[in-house]
Amino acid sequence: MNKYSKNLFVASGLALAMMTLGEPVLSETLEQNMTDVRQEAQIWTTYTLNPYLRMSGLKASVKDGKATLTGSVPEGVDKALAKAIALGVEGIKEVDNQITVDGDELASHATAMQNYGEVVDDVTTTLAVTSKLLWSKYTSALNTQVDTKAGRVTLTGTADSGAAKELAGRLAANTRGVVSVSNRLVVSPPKVVAMQVSGARAGSMDSAKPVPAVMNAEQAVSDSWITTKVKSTLLYSSNVVGSDIAVTTKMGVVSLDGKVSSGAERSLAIELAKNVRGVKAVNSTALKF
Repeated sequence: MNKYSKNLFVASGLALAMMTLGEPVLSETLEQNMTDVRQEAQIWTTYTLNPYLRMSGLKASVKDGKATLTGSVPEGVDKALAKAIALGVEGIKEVDNQITVDGDELASHATAMQNYGEVVDDVTTTLAVTSKLLWSKYTSALNTQVDTKAGRVTLTGTADSGAAKELAGRLAANTRGVVSVSNRLVVSPPKVVAMQVSGARAGSMDSAKPVPAVMNAEQAVSDSWITTKVKSTLLYSSNVVGSDIAVTTKMGVVSLDGKVSSGAERSLAIELAKNVRGVKAVNSTALKF
């Protein structure tokens, strides 16, 4: 073996040895970095979900089990809360709390919190009302827009009949979080269109007959879908304790089981169940008060 080949062989061996020794170190470093990122995400998520900290824009960075917190809060108790949350994350051994307390931000922080909460409540109410209208066998075809501001719901669009408009208003009024309902739906009966029977000559209307643009036939839906929507409708309703009512469905027949506080609540629960699309009948013999 010549000198060049021998030196190359030795160098290759050393490089291979270094690579072999470096693999555990590299693996440990990568694993630690992943742990740091996971802990940072957990701290930030907890801050976001906490009603006292989610509007503060706090930041957290983690390195080898040490969390560094930055940002500004309106009160000292919020700073202490942020530190306690970080220390509660598994694997965090130390917290460098660099969060500053700015009393001038207290008023703006409180206002921001209030506005944020109102927006969340209104969005939740809008979704609940919209869902109930979509699930109803009598209002699912409505061209309805739902808008909520400070718990006041406004319904706009069209309804097939006065009864459908009235029902839409009742469904909205019985939804949790609704303070009042402004029912601005315009009654517009379904249009009649001409449908040409297959086989008729082009241009000939002798075999055509009018049919409503919106059919009232119930769409076949699964029992599990009906059960889910009835449960959700009851839970969304402000005058029914839906969590106390068990719902089962078989071949479109809904059975309600549980206890309600009054006959009025029982009647409302039955009515809400009957209104859900796909429900053929409601068995309420097991629903007591």
